Amino acid sequence: MVGVIGIVLVMAAGIGALSTLMLRQSLVDRLDEQLTAASDRAAARRHGAAPTGLTGSRSSDSDQDTSWPGADGAPPAAPNDDVPIGLDAVGQSIGTLTLIASGARDTDESDSTSALTITAGYIDDDGTYRTLTDAECQALLSLEVTGEPVTVSVDSLGNYRVLVTEDSASGDVVITGLSTAADEKLIRTQLLAQLGIALAGALIAAVAGRAMVRTSLAPLERVADTAERVASQPLSRGEVSIRERVSAADVASSQEIGQVGNALNTLLGHVDDALTARQRSETQVRQFVADASHELRTPLASIRGYTELISRSGADAVLPEDAVHALERVHSESVRMTALVEDLLLLARLDAGRELEHEEVDLVEIVVDAVADARAAGPDHIWDLNLAVLEPPAGLSGDAAEEFVPEPTLVVGDEARLRQVMVNLLANARVHTPAGSRVTTTLYRGEDGALAISVADDGPGIDPAVRDRLFERFARGDASRERRTGSTGLGMSIALAIVQSHHGTLTVDSRTGAEDHGTTFTVTLPAIPTPAHAA
Repeated sequence: MVGVIGIVLVMAAGIGALSTLMLRQSLVDRLDEQLTAASDRAAARRHGAAPTGLTGSRSSDSDQDTSWPGADGAPPAAPNDDVPIGLDAVGQSIGTLTLIASGARDTDESDSTSALTITAGYIDDDGTYRTLTDAECQALLSLEVTGEPVTVSVDSLGNYRVLVTEDSASGDVVITGLSTAADEKLIRTQLLAQLGIALAGALIAAVAGRAMVRTSLAPLERVADTAERVASQPLSRGEVSIRERVSAADVASSQEIGQVGNALNTLLGHVDDALTARQRSETQVRQFVADASHELRTPLASIRGYTELISRSGADAVLPEDAVHALERVHSESVRMTALVEDLLLLARLDAGRELEHEEVDLVEIVVDAVADARAAGPDHIWDLNLAVLEPPAGLSGDAAEEFVPEPTLVVGDEARLRQVMVNLLANARVHTPAGSRVTTTLYRGEDGALAISVADDGPGIDPAVRDRLFERFARGDASRERRTGSTGLGMSIALAIVQSHHGTLTVDSRTGAEDHGTTFTVTLPAIPTPAHAA
């Protein structure tokens, strides 16, 4: 719309400039004709023609008023005898100027008019004869005798169109002029009118153009709304079916919108087919993992049971040392593989959307137990516990702090799974930080009332390349084949899946600087509102 209005204004400016120039030239030509007629009337008056019998009439060679410029057509009163002959000719209009210079011009610039006899005057707006000042006379006498009208500025009188001629009888220099004030006023009036018309036209173009554009773009906006609704759907996981389509009416509204609408409908159809195929493939893979994990549990349990049976029965005493070592390795690997199978089975169940337990769970109990277990499993680390959720808020007075009763730290969820989240986070901190590292677990309440658990360590931090895929399955901080940490790479993905199934969030913040380093995992879970909060 700005572009359209700009084009309208440019066209209006061009038309206005052209019409103004044409009007100005027309007015100049008309004024030149009037000036020639005024000069002829003045010459006839100087050569003896009496100004009689023309009152109220029109001159044949001009459309100037040929009556006396004074009131009621009477001759104007001259203040003195300095009124030049010809200025009092019948038909001379208001604003007419006449200057008669008798004698030869002096070439001395310091006294250029000393050898001239000058008679000069003009008719003012009241129809009274007025004399010209010396400066005004000097400005007029500086003009060349060309016999062609020229424009000159006459001091306080404004712009004049003047004709400089030489009297054929006496040889005097005669200057006749007509004021351009009326024509300039007409041009200014036209410019103002053109400006008003241009602004009104631009306003009309803006209103009408906006309505036309809005009407023509309405189907395209509906196409965009369809695309936005599709883009807002969670397409990355789960069973998704795209039913949104551009309506047939919008497709048929215009050729361009029809092309866009048809292309979008085709694209949505392909995406819907691809999502359906992806969901089918994921379902098959998930089912395979669940079935395989379930079937592997029995042989693994048998392997572990037989190795334990051999150890308990003392049968390993008669075995060679290498065989005993191999038997211990079989037992340890069966335990590790059983844990891996259990993790895979849990992920398959979470992906399938199987319902978890829904009961009130106290996070204080879970956090305290998890930190105690971590301290026993990693005595070479420093384990801190901060139950900030039970402390009174900062700024309370002494009495208020003593009377403070913390709100219940309850959430709705599966206690066993939430304990597994804490075990995974603390185990991750223990395994991936050197001995002597400090791990601080904090339970606090967020600004929105949700309960949050942070596990922060002062270890070396997580490499950015690993951090970006930390919650992916089988992602490990140690990517070597040795797997010195013994991690399966499923702990963080399981923790994330469990937290998301409880409608919470799990985030990580890690720093790898020389001085400022460490990693913080934060779990946020919606708390059960207390009666006071519900009110």
